[in-house]
Amino acid sequence: MNNWESVFRKWDTYQGLDDNLKQELTILSSDLTALEDAFYKELTFGTGGMRGILGAGTNRMNIYTVRKAVNGLATYLLANSVNVKDRGVVVAYDSRYMSREFAIETAKTLGAFGIRTYVFDTLRPTPLLSFAVRFLGTAAGVMITASHNPPEYNGFKVYNEDGGQMVPDEANKIIEAIQLIENELDIPVVEQAELEEKDLLIWVGDEVDNAYLEKLSLITKLDEVESKAKKDLNIVFTPLHGTAYHLVTNGLKQLNFDHVHVVKEQAVPDPEFSTVASPNPEEHQAFTKAIALGKEVDADILLGTDPDADRLGVAVKNQAGDYMVLTGNQLGALLIDYILSHTNSVLLTNARVLKTIVTSELGQAIATSYGVKTINTLTGFKYIGEKIHQFDYTGEAFMFGYEESYGYLISSFARDKDAVQAAVMASEMAYYWKKQGKTLLDALHDLYEKHGFYREGMSSLTLKGKEGSEKIAQIMDTIRQKPFAEIAGYKVDMIEDYSISKRVIAATNTVETIELPEENVLKFILEHNNWVCLRPSGTEPKIKCYFGTCGTSLADSEQVLDALKGYMNNVMNEIIEA
Repeated sequence: MNNWESVFRKWDTYQGLDDNLKQELTILSSDLTALEDAFYKELTFGTGGMRGILGAGTNRMNIYTVRKAVNGLATYLLANSVNVKDRGVVVAYDSRYMSREFAIETAKTLGAFGIRTYVFDTLRPTPLLSFAVRFLGTAAGVMITASHNPPEYNGFKVYNEDGGQMVPDEANKIIEAIQLIENELDIPVVEQAELEEKDLLIWVGDEVDNAYLEKLSLITKLDEVESKAKKDLNIVFTPLHGTAYHLVTNGLKQLNFDHVHVVKEQAVPDPEFSTVASPNPEEHQAFTKAIALGKEVDADILLGTDPDADRLGVAVKNQAGDYMVLTGNQLGALLIDYILSHTNSVLLTNARVLKTIVTSELGQAIATSYGVKTINTLTGFKYIGEKIHQFDYTGEAFMFGYEESYGYLISSFARDKDAVQAAVMASEMAYYWKKQGKTLLDALHDLYEKHGFYREGMSSLTLKGKEGSEKIAQIMDTIRQKPFAEIAGYKVDMIEDYSISKRVIAATNTVETIELPEENVLKFILEHNNWVCLRPSGTEPKIKCYFGTCGTSLADSEQVLDALKGYMNNVMNEIIEA
């Protein structure tokens, strides 16, 4: 009997197994491939937490895998934090299947340790959870969400006492505690009624929302008179069946954006995300209904947030009158320019912009033009949150943080990417440029003309199951063993291997140290300001390939981008098929 089969038998014969999971095991028993995939490993707990398909098995999101993660979190907190039981942990959840149930299971598991849990009474966005940790002064936070993944997924994200996602050092200690748990089925819990009776489960209402909105009202770059004035800007907003409706609409209302049109069908929370193929504002199909409403009301700007409201997509009209969805890099560049141009130059002396290593270099070029230093981090907003925490002690001033995948943070009262902040600031920025007789596309073109025609792209390859994970590892191993000397005809100037924190200068074969944590990432810096970066996902069997170019025109940049994409796709396919 294989090891996974013995784990399955343990579950299948467990007397107290949840009824729904028991029924699923009965169905799975007739499909050995599916059964193996459910049990061949434990669901990976990475630096941000864990994410997976809902269902029975150790490689699935269910009440037992959640209890195991929470048990590890509780053990870590009691060993590494002070006054944990009284400070407690705050938990929020989104609109997905089992989200509320997993939030309650989190409280039931923490309750067995005597740790108080604050659970929101209804669904809330991820950035509000980040804010709540800081506002309530809890020892940690948990967000039940799978962001914009398909409906069959859910996830468990952990936040430290600063309100940022757990960084590797913290997460590794939690993982160590999780690995000491011998049987996820026997983890003790306290029932909900007893928790409520003992004040170990506190339900949170709108007091945190109101405090957040008060902070949100202060991020404006408009003067007092103009912030109170009625604004001639037509906005269409879709929360894509998620959590952002109340905070975004109230945030816009505070700044007197009165012409806000919500896509009604997508304002209703729905775990199936039934009106979209994917609830991801990075994908243009997610804007289909927003575009239709935009044309109906002649909107100046379209806003779309993902289900847990940590990512924002924006679309604006082009010269042909069609709505064009901005990339995360483009919106980030526009926001940097707007924020820095509306900040007192004296305050910019010690200011910092934060971005990830796979985010456009246009943002850095803009920041530099204002005399502001840009700091690169590894991919993942947890690293941006960690840097902001360091600024609390170094005295450096956080101005803006972003990543190419539609994640932005304007003010550090939250410590994770915040689509609510970004939606309000993007609307304010569109209003400002409209008064100048320009659209956001006009403003973006001006930035290209001034700083260079930067273009970026990304392709991803998902290979499901155990075999898929092995093939992704094979791609990275093969390229490491025989690194490129050129890509699509462009000479490689530098190779950055973040798994060993080393940078090799090709011309001299000299080695430099990269002052960032180790991570399974390879980046190739090419001639003529081009680059390619490979990064496997830490939570799902997916590998992403990022590209950056800077040409003499948009057409030139697009041509180079297509060449780089085609080359890398061929390379990865050849490795997989070998």
